[in-house]
Amino acid sequence: MNTLSYKTQSRRKEDVQRKWYIVDAEGEVLGRLGTKVADVLRGKHKPDYTPHVDTGDYVIVINADKVKLTGNKMKQKIYDHYTGYPGGRKEKTAEQIMDYKPHFIIENAVKGMLPKNRLGRAVYKKLYVYAGTEHPHGAQKPEQLKIS
Repeated sequence: MNTLSYKTQSRRKEDVQRKWYIVDAEGEVLGRLGTKVADVLRGKHKPDYTPHVDTGDYVIVINADKVKLTGNKMKQKIYDHYTGYPGGRKEKTAEQIMDYKPHFIIENAVKGMLPKNRLGRAVYKKLYVYAGTEHPHGAQKPEQLKIS
């Protein structure tokens, strides 16, 4: 009996070739931008994607202050955190956060789409978000990544 056996190749972290991508967030919807960026960070856009290995690429997001939220989310979406003290729950709307740290909204959206484990924390470190168009990663020669 002649059977063909095909072996699935599993990537090792030493064999991964990483690229740098730049994404312009101007006019992009937050959720759609976040899912695409999370996929590239994890490496799901590559044919040799391996779930338990960090096969993803680096992503630079510029113009984070011009990202779009649909509907009334700018006024109604609430970001909260707890200080650790009784009655220490702090709430801010997306509009308030956009005033002083617009990068947080994109970082928070992408972080929520990554695995909640060691691998997710390692993948998250490859994300760089900037409010304006300037970034210090010109030496890496990032390629433009289209979202829509």
